[in-house]
Amino acid sequence: MTSSSLPTSAAADPWDWTPPVLSRWSQPVGLLRLDGPDTLRVLHGQTSQALEAARPGQWLGTCCIGPTARLGAVAEVLVDADGAWLVIVDGDPEAVRLALDRVLFPADKVRLGPVTAATLHQPLGSAGPDATPTGTWAPLAGSSGWQLGDALLLPADAPLPAWLAERSPLEPQEAERWRLQQGLPAAPGEINGDTNPFELGLAARVSLTKGCYVGQETLAKLATYDGVKQQLRRWQATAFPAEAVAVGTPLRDETGGRAGVITSSLKFPADQGWIGLALVRRAWLQEPALLAGDAANARLRLSLPAAFQSPPVGAGGGGGGGKAS
Repeated sequence: MTSSSLPTSAAADPWDWTPPVLSRWSQPVGLLRLDGPDTLRVLHGQTSQALEAARPGQWLGTCCIGPTARLGAVAEVLVDADGAWLVIVDGDPEAVRLALDRVLFPADKVRLGPVTAATLHQPLGSAGPDATPTGTWAPLAGSSGWQLGDALLLPADAPLPAWLAERSPLEPQEAERWRLQQGLPAAPGEINGDTNPFELGLAARVSLTKGCYVGQETLAKLATYDGVKQQLRRWQATAFPAEAVAVGTPLRDETGGRAGVITSSLKFPADQGWIGLALVRRAWLQEPALLAGDAANARLRLSLPAAFQSPPVGAGGGGGGGKAS
């Protein structure tokens, strides 16, 4: 991590950090091609987004979920005239392909290609040239790859355009810091088969009006009956032993009540503190701080991640009520 990435002291607010000027966040992703006239119908029924009426050139975010709405992967869908590209942003691409292959019938007019490696490049600080309008994509002129808003999706072996190559990639610690600051869920801490999209701040990737699809009944119940029991939050802390804020460490309040669990953890160099993500139970969402594990002095300050999208009204968005939730 570069010196510009570090807090100036243990008391500094780490969420005030901005990435270095003219940098990029480059994330490996899985790329899955679906061809055929039934492509959107299949994806509509097997993921959380309304896709059946999507038009060529549209780019939509979705979630790959199971029958009980447990999140398997976060994905982007790039629709074209012959089918769609499914971009597995986080999660297991091969598991997503296997799940789709299992539900395809011989009568379905869909050809499922292999998973290939690609990289999603997000320019930071300022957008690059030729950005597409929000929610649209376009093929790159003169080279393989796709423009998604101001981001670029390139096959793993494709050369970078000159303007992107001039931007420095974030170092691994910087890249993780940027992810935590935004609150982007990742496997295995947040995406592990035990969480649903509403808990992880992915409400915009879920349609509650598109009709029947895998996991729809569970998501509808969560929205209707105030059923989201926990939400993702950022946390920050001063210098503690690693075991005090390790992934899986339970969170509690001053009375010992079980309030959540740490899902991601990142240590700054030179004992300058920690940041991370945690799933916080609904009754404690309004608490400014919680304790980690059994360490009386391991106090974590909580905040809402920058990219978190609240659950639908009635789906557990509040923080009131008794501590029994």
